[in-house]
Amino acid sequence: MDPEFGSLTDRLEQEAGDDPVYGRLLATGDHDELAAVLTAPGMPLWARELAAFRLGTAGDRRAFEALVLLLNHRDPERCVSAAHALAVLGDPRTPRAAAALATNELRVAYALVPVRLLAALRAPESVPALVTALRRRLAPDDPHWRVGVACAEGLGALADPRARFVLEAARPHPRIGPAAAAALARLSGDVTGSGRTAPP
Repeated sequence: MDPEFGSLTDRLEQEAGDDPVYGRLLATGDHDELAAVLTAPGMPLWARELAAFRLGTAGDRRAFEALVLLLNHRDPERCVSAAHALAVLGDPRTPRAAAALATNELRVAYALVPVRLLAALRAPESVPALVTALRRRLAPDDPHWRVGVACAEGLGALADPRARFVLEAARPHPRIGPAAAAALARLSGDVTGSGRTAPP
């Protein structure tokens, strides 16, 4: 079993309680039935999440809009499950949606998972969005510095030279600085962090 699916079902089973809809949505192989849950009025959030996750991981793009909404949810566990399903789904709209969420200052408190998804997608939108998001987090008293750390880590993983200027600017930051320094080392080929290029 997909570990993320196991985590999701454990969580949603508790939310669903004794609602028989949970078992039906878990067992059905009918994508139309799952898709209907996403638009039916009055459905609980756990049902929509379960239907969207199952559709997304099955490659059914009808899940896309619901998963994007969950990607920016205030509950981090929902965000993580949605990011996993979106990565599996492979919808070409996903990088643009993740970039919009990662750079939306009105929702920056919930941007951590979209930032990590952008780095994992390695899409053309990834580096510009991560650079923008990191630049906005560089004030020493910014409360969302964890988003900045995730941006720096993502830019290090992507190792794109376009990120060098913002990573250099982030190095003095008391919390983001270590991640920025590690990312710069990767850009320079110094994966050991010692200042020397690692041997092949």
